[in-house]
Amino acid sequence: MEPQLGRTTLKIGVVDIGTNSMRLLITSPDGEIGRWVRVTGLGRGVDKSGVLSEAGIARSMDAFARFGQHLDEEEVEVRKAIATSASRDAANREQFFDQVEDVIGVRPTLISGDDEARYAFRGAVGSGGGGILVSDIGGGSTEFVTNVEAISVDIGSVRLTDRILGTHPIGPDRIEAARIHVHHLFAAIEFEANEVVGVAGTWTSLSAITMKLDRYDREEVHGSSVALGELSGVIDSLAGMSLPDVEAIPSLEPDRAPVIVAGAIVAEQVLARLSVEKAKISERDTLDGVAEELLALL
Repeated sequence: MEPQLGRTTLKIGVVDIGTNSMRLLITSPDGEIGRWVRVTGLGRGVDKSGVLSEAGIARSMDAFARFGQHLDEEEVEVRKAIATSASRDAANREQFFDQVEDVIGVRPTLISGDDEARYAFRGAVGSGGGGILVSDIGGGSTEFVTNVEAISVDIGSVRLTDRILGTHPIGPDRIEAARIHVHHLFAAIEFEANEVVGVAGTWTSLSAITMKLDRYDREEVHGSSVALGELSGVIDSLAGMSLPDVEAIPSLEPDRAPVIVAGAIVAEQVLARLSVEKAKISERDTLDGVAEELLALL
């Protein structure tokens, strides 16, 4: 069925193919219908190999099969899928996109880091936002974006884990090497911001951990904050734990456990580079930015 623009009953489905997480948002002009996330580690190893692994693809395709069911059950007519850092780096992305298109009914669009940043800002802040900087820490890249400028840096939780940190427990030498590496990558970043808004799974997970939530709660996390002064302790504590112990943290998605220390180091270096004491956390991000763009066409 062809989408009929102008109908206010149309449903919109947006799939975000990230380096670590696969996400789906279904919404309409009347409001959000559902939101789903599966951590599949699609981009593990791509920094060194230049290709998406068969295992990562298989885990992700399982998620997309479920997403396809949700899209079909809700009779979603307008569908868009975006692919980010891992897909940008992968020589076999078109073959992967063929498989994704078969199960969700739309071919993924490969977007640039700048476009990823723009969508994140629109989702978190909207069209205004003077003096606000949005920090989007993904698995493969980190975006810094204001209402006038965006910069994407090729480092994220998965990429930093692959390059330096490896498996748990993580010794202080590797922690220090990771900090130095990210510090150098961010050295050219120059922004002045009155407020930093952190979006996506690393920031939201760190917020839940610092608040010591008994379970992950989107309403509790949205609007909370993560302070620079808290992150050093979080990094040291998590790095010294075994992976099963990190996976057992009640507010953390277990599949995010292998890369959360790397994500915390990136978050720490974001705040340090921007010389701000904390980031305000938003549950609205790239998915919402893409959805708002599509809704504006209805």
